[in-house]
Amino acid sequence: MIDIEGQPILTAARMRTAEGASGDSAETLMARAGAAIAVAVDRLAAHHEVLVACGPGNNGGDGYVAAARLAALGRRVRVAASAEPRTPAAIAARAGWAGAVEPLTHAVPAPVLVDALFGTGLSRALEEDAAAALRRLSQRADLVIAIDLPSGLATDDGAVLSETGADVTLALGAAKPAHVLLPAAARCGEIRLLDIGVAAAGDDAVLPHAALSVPATDAHKYSRGMVAIVAGRMPGAAAMAAEAAARLAGYVLLLGSATDRLPHAVVRRRWSAETLADPRIGAVVIGPGLGRDDDARAKLDAALATDRPLVIDGDALHLLDPARLRGRGAATVLTPHGGEFAALFGDGEASRIERARAAAVGCGATVVMKGADTVVAHADGRTRVAMHRVSWLASAGTGDVLAGIVGGLLSGGRDPFDAAGDAVWLHTEAARRAGSAFLADDLPDHLTGAIAACL
Repeated sequence: MIDIEGQPILTAARMRTAEGASGDSAETLMARAGAAIAVAVDRLAAHHEVLVACGPGNNGGDGYVAAARLAALGRRVRVAASAEPRTPAAIAARAGWAGAVEPLTHAVPAPVLVDALFGTGLSRALEEDAAAALRRLSQRADLVIAIDLPSGLATDDGAVLSETGADVTLALGAAKPAHVLLPAAARCGEIRLLDIGVAAAGDDAVLPHAALSVPATDAHKYSRGMVAIVAGRMPGAAAMAAEAAARLAGYVLLLGSATDRLPHAVVRRRWSAETLADPRIGAVVIGPGLGRDDDARAKLDAALATDRPLVIDGDALHLLDPARLRGRGAATVLTPHGGEFAALFGDGEASRIERARAAAVGCGATVVMKGADTVVAHADGRTRVAMHRVSWLASAGTGDVLAGIVGGLLSGGRDPFDAAGDAVWLHTEAARRAGSAFLADDLPDHLTGAIAACL
């Protein structure tokens, strides 16, 4: 079983394409999947009896193969089915199961339930009798293991079609959007990837563990990166961004009014557009607490006119015309939350992955679509989706800290897509280390430990 961190994400259609490109038959792939499932269930189920709930398609076929393998290992295993198998591979797999098959609606519960009813490709809610039976069996089980996806989840957009859930989900061959996009992702429990011999590759992946490096022995404060933070009407927001950036950059310059709580290491100066012309500046962060008046708009115009990498957050996003970014020669990273994203790029029915991708490609910038399922999108169409979540991050000011982390990484010359992805990982890890009921002000103090975990 493999952790899905850093692994490719494939939609249902792309997974079918990958399976077809493998050159293996459906029966061969099913045999591999069933064998891998049996090994995983054998480890997870301890000495308990296992009930495998099989559907009529290939997901059910995987279940029949796994049940036969578990029986061969000497496990106590039963099979229940919602319907007769309908695909050739599933029919062959059913023939390989020597035991009885109970009707799903009358199946006796077991301590371990393996949900192999419906996996990748489901597009409608379960029939009510199947849904009710699955709920009943799940409620009576001590452990629910889903094959590929808990039955009732939409693969590609993370929608919940029927109430469902699992303690462990065994993803087959590749992660799917539903494993990382809410609300579906919250129903998957722990997710582990099983290798079924299919080469999975694509533009989308689960956000990997951040990878940082120790400063070179001959490094100095400017070579490590200089960040300019533009302050505005709410100086506390810019101060939090500056304090976060200071944990990663060699020099942080706060331009404009500031609070007294800033570390002395942060240099403070009056705002001046001319200051942004300093060639030592490696990145500019604008937006946290900026305001939305004419003064704020003039500061944003000055920042956009520079040839410095730019992080645009908060209020600046409300003043921005995304079309202006297409002509910028320097890297630009946008960090909108859901409301800011909708104001910039509009609403849509597509998944968060597709919406973030379209926004990034359209404006030629890296877009960090913030939320419990944050998506980082590159202007070339690649995306990374964060799967580790800390609900305490739903607090005012945490986005300002993230903007500062992005700026700190970007100032050292990092690729903007990598900088944004690593910033999201560090931000979440700092929140995890902060524990419960923290303030956004607390996060910079926990960045040190998060950074150390990446070296």
